[in-house]
Amino acid sequence: MKKIPMRKCVVTQERFPKKELIRVVRTPEGQVEIDLTGKRNGHGAYMQKSAETLAKARKTTALDRALETTVPEEVYDGLATIIG
Repeated sequence: MKKIPMRKCVVTQERFPKKELIRVVRTPEGQVEIDLTGKRNGHGAYMQKSAETLAKARKTTALDRALETTVPEEVYDGLATIIG
């Protein structure tokens, strides 16, 4: 049996299988980007794929704290289109 990698959502603090989360990464250049492959270089933070979690992330700035930088509004808009 293959082990399923688990990651913690930085907004809800719940653990989920890695495939059920979206990774947002702060690149070495300081840019904040959405990483759909999960392999981009930089400091990453995982977030649950739900509209409620996205709204909570905007309100509490949990992504800002996890990535130690200000997350631009375009990233939140990109996450909204991915979540649907």
